[in-house]
Amino acid sequence: MAKMTVHDVGFKGKRALLRADFNVPQDAKGNVADDTRIKAVLPTIKHLIDNAARVVIASHLGRPKGKDEKLKMDPVAKRLSELVGKPVAKLNDSIGPDVEKAVSRMKDGEIVMLENLRFYPAEEANEEDFAKKLAFLGDIYVNDAFACSHRAHASIVGVRKYLKAVAGLLMKREIETLSKLLEDPAKPYVAVLGGAKVSDKIGVIENLIDKVTCILIGGGMAYTFLKAQGKGIGNSKLEKEKVDFAGSMLAKAKEKGVEVLLPVDHLIADKLDAKSLIKLESGNIADGWMGVDIGPKTIAAFTAKLRDAKTVIWNGPLGVFEIPKFAEGSRAVAEAMASLKNANTVVGGGDTAAAVEKFGLAQKMSNVSTGGGATLEFLEGKELPGIAALGNR
Repeated sequence: MAKMTVHDVGFKGKRALLRADFNVPQDAKGNVADDTRIKAVLPTIKHLIDNAARVVIASHLGRPKGKDEKLKMDPVAKRLSELVGKPVAKLNDSIGPDVEKAVSRMKDGEIVMLENLRFYPAEEANEEDFAKKLAFLGDIYVNDAFACSHRAHASIVGVRKYLKAVAGLLMKREIETLSKLLEDPAKPYVAVLGGAKVSDKIGVIENLIDKVTCILIGGGMAYTFLKAQGKGIGNSKLEKEKVDFAGSMLAKAKEKGVEVLLPVDHLIADKLDAKSLIKLESGNIADGWMGVDIGPKTIAAFTAKLRDAKTVIWNGPLGVFEIPKFAEGSRAVAEAMASLKNANTVVGGGDTAAAVEKFGLAQKMSNVSTGGGATLEFLEGKELPGIAALGNR
């Protein structure tokens, strides 16, 4: 990898300012409800501790407007302490004299966690003074927050002006795994694209169409493509302004010899909830009905294409997977990917990652990306600000 990582620098006696993405959900009692993102950074934290660093962790939590008591980092620090097996001192601010004093007293191998960075509007505004005060808390900056690295915030790019910046082990894995999808992927190469909106995937489609063998399209976005083919889609999700793009993309794929599979049957519902009436439809969808999942014929066609794949990227669920009876298409694709041997199977972040976790198949994938928007932008071929800010070897 061209970027510097934690393996390229010494940490003994140094303060490592570690930017993590600990933006995790909480339950009604204010405890961490899903610690997946915390666990993802543990290898980096362990590396820093093992190399006698003084670890200063910075993260945001939620979208606070000012200092929101419900979005303090205390539950995150508590859960991290349990996972890492040693105390994590939670500080009551993220910058300022009290924080500087606490950090100055740290010993090698100790961990402190700063308060929610977004309690300061200056974080998202990337204000230089805030970045400078953050940077004052470290000797080396470690970015392990891939999911936030498409944001040019103070803790992502601003601190780079003052500190040497290196990638953490999670960031390293994300860059290497996603780069393989763009640079020299093994073929057959299948892209599975779903989710609600075509507009979210335009850049990905345009960047991957020269690289993939086959594209499987499901989810809400499929209905804009079916509309472009003149099919009846009833009350299914439609982006009218993207119908022309969908048509031109289908024509471009045909011209390049890239096979595109759209749903040939659908699970349809009269409304979007668990108590809705449902039925299978193999033809045009009538008004008053909407597609909520791919049907069995489509599942068979999609999984058949995956069977021989050597590279698979999946971004976007193929149905409304949060409702169990609308989750079969997503589950079938996840199981097909999980069963592949000697294939690079990558799951895009966000809802797709949540679906794979829900099905208990995350550990059987080559990589489940921690990014949502960051993963999409990387697959579009964009250079993320947080990655650009890392030092080169």
